[in-house]
Amino acid sequence: MNKSVEKYFIEGCLRCPLGGTPDCKVHSWTMELHLLRSIVGRTKLVEESKWGVPCYTFQDSNILSITAFKEYCSINFFKGVLLDDTQGLLQKPGKNSQSGRLMKFTKLKDIKKLELEIIEYIEEAIELDKKGLKVKFKKNPEPMPDELIEKLETDPVVRSSFEALTPGRQRGYIIYFSKAKQSSTRKSRIEKCIPKILNGEGMQDKYNNKKK
Repeated sequence: MNKSVEKYFIEGCLRCPLGGTPDCKVHSWTMELHLLRSIVGRTKLVEESKWGVPCYTFQDSNILSITAFKEYCSINFFKGVLLDDTQGLLQKPGKNSQSGRLMKFTKLKDIKKLELEIIEYIEEAIELDKKGLKVKFKKNPEPMPDELIEKLETDPVVRSSFEALTPGRQRGYIIYFSKAKQSSTRKSRIEKCIPKILNGEGMQDKYNNKKK
């Protein structure tokens, strides 16, 4: 057992204010997450803790993660766009998602029915990685600051969450980050906003909710 991964199932990723509390999203999907972990554990992937979530690698290359969201839990294939998806099981985290694809679940019985298919998808992802295939990214219509590009490239969990945001929310963050004149300030703003991004929130969401 990976002790750092075990911590995730108890406290969550600890990247948002709900981490370590009874309201953390992982507690809504305890049985489902454990079953997904068990299925992934039957493959060649190595279990690690990265970005606060269970991440699975092959020869030090990131293949997928297991993540809890408000409405579902999922397997996040970092290069899911390259998979054939013959069973139609993959979904985009958001309209602008270019690389990652999610296999979403809301019921334990659905995971049990698809155990073999899940393993097949994982094995295909491993084979694609062996071939060295990479995703060709299109330029974002809204110019991103270099600091945000770097964060999205090095943190697939944040990338998936950012791409799942509506275009308006994405643009709000990009403008806010870009307004800072110094790189250190832009990096600081990005880090402070990560909990909101992971929660699917825009810059003004909580403020607007208070006004209603």
